[in-house]
Amino acid sequence: MPEKDDIQSFSTDIINSLAIILRTAELHDSSNAAVISQMEKMVSYINQAISDAGSFRITLVGDFFFENNARIKYPLKYHLHFDLLAAKFKQRNLGSIIFKDDIALEDIKTFLDAFIAAGNSETPFEIIHDAVSNLATLDVETLKTGMKEEGSAPEQLRRVIKKTYFSAVSLSKGVMDKMKTKEGVSLKKTRRIVQTLVDFISEDEQFLIGMTAIKNYDEYTYHHSVNVSILALALGQRLGLNKKELTELGIVAFFHDSGKVELPSGLLNKTSSFSDEEFALVKKHSTFGVKTLLHLKDIDPLVIRSAITAFEHHLNCDCSGYPRVKMSFALDIYSEIISIADRYDAMTSARVYRNKALPPDTALGILLKDSGSKIGPVMLNFFIMMVGIFPIGTLVFLNTKELGLVCEGNAGFIDRPKVRIIVDGNGLKKNYLVDLSERTSDGQFKKSIIKRLDPNMYDINLAEYLM
Repeated sequence: MPEKDDIQSFSTDIINSLAIILRTAELHDSSNAAVISQMEKMVSYINQAISDAGSFRITLVGDFFFENNARIKYPLKYHLHFDLLAAKFKQRNLGSIIFKDDIALEDIKTFLDAFIAAGNSETPFEIIHDAVSNLATLDVETLKTGMKEEGSAPEQLRRVIKKTYFSAVSLSKGVMDKMKTKEGVSLKKTRRIVQTLVDFISEDEQFLIGMTAIKNYDEYTYHHSVNVSILALALGQRLGLNKKELTELGIVAFFHDSGKVELPSGLLNKTSSFSDEEFALVKKHSTFGVKTLLHLKDIDPLVIRSAITAFEHHLNCDCSGYPRVKMSFALDIYSEIISIADRYDAMTSARVYRNKALPPDTALGILLKDSGSKIGPVMLNFFIMMVGIFPIGTLVFLNTKELGLVCEGNAGFIDRPKVRIIVDGNGLKKNYLVDLSERTSDGQFKKSIIKRLDPNMYDINLAEYLM
C-alpha cells in the first residue's frame, strides 16, 4: 500500500493542475500547447496515483476537497487555485470525480471540454455527466448540496452545532468562575468540546462561523472566548493545520483572555468608557493570563503554549502593542491567528459600555488599515478569504430593492455571498435564502449587492435570521 502522504501529494497535484488547466483554457482553446502540457502533467499524476492505490475519488465537501475521507492539504501558494476550483465545482453542481482506471489524454480533454461548456448552462452537471458517460476510466457525481430542509441530516447537524456552541459558552463561564476562586481547572472537558468544534468546522464551517455573529453583551466574556476559538479554528483549517494542531489551537484560543479573571468585576462590567488608569489596568490582563495559566493544576506543553498566546495576543505583529517588550520578535503562529480572531470578534460585539457593535465590514476595514503593522498581511488575507468581504451578519441592499443579511460565504466568490432576504422589493417582511453567485441563462448574475447598511439603524435581531 502507498503511504498516505503520497496519495495526498498526488491529490494536491491533480487539483492544482486542474485549476491551472481551467484558468488557461478560459484564455485559450483546449488544443493550445500550454493547455495540452498541463493536461499531460495531470494524466501523469492521476495514473501514478491509480498505480499506487487503485481507483480513487476527489470530492468537494463544503469549501474543501477530500480524497476518500481525508481532507486534502495544500501549501499557501496553491490557496487561490483550490478556492477557484471549489467555486467552479459548485457552479456546476459537481461533487466528485472518480478515476477508475488508467486514463488517456483524450479522456481528460473530453472532461475538460464538457466542464467548460457547462459553465453557462442551466443544467451544468448533466452536460458533464453525459460527456463522460461513455468513458470507462472516469465518472462524476453530483454535489451534496446539504439543503437545510426540516428534519434532514444537515438540519439535525445544525441543531447539534447550536447545542454544542451554547454548551461551550456554559463551559467557558464555569472555567472562568473556577479560575477566579483559584479552584483546580481540568483541560479534559475543554479538550472534548474543542475536538467536537474541530469536527464541525470541517462539516459546516459557515454555519459555525455564523454562530459567532450571535452576540450577547451581558455575557460577552464567555461568548468571546468561544467565538475566538471558532474563528481561530476556521482560520487554522484554511492554513492547513491538522486535527491535532487544530485542537491545540482551539484550546489555546479558549484561554487567551484568562487573565481577565484577575481584574475587578466592576471594571469589566463598567457601563462607561475606561479612564486612562483603568485602561492601563485592563491591559495588564495579558501578563495576568500567564500567571493564571501557570497556576493551573497540571502544567504541560499545551498550558505553556496557552500562556505564551495569552501574553502575545495584543502585542501586534511588530511588537508595538501591549504588554511592552524590550525587543521585537516573531509571534507564535497561534498568537497571530488568535490576535485576528480576537480583534474581529471584539469589534463586532456589543459591550456593556458600547451597546452597538461595529458592522462586520467596518471591522474588516479597520483590520485592513492595520495590515502590515499590527497584523500580518498574509494571515489577514486568509482571514478575509474565510469570512468574505461581506462577512456573515452584514446587512445589504440588492439591485432588486431587497434587504438581506449575509448568512454564508461563497468560496471563490467572496463578493457574492448567500443572503437571507428579510424585506422584499415591495417592503414586505420575508425570510428566504438567495445565492448571489447564481446566473441567468445568458450568464448574467440574477442579483447583486448595491450597498452595505448598518444593522444597528434597523434594530435587526440577527439571531432571528441566522439561527
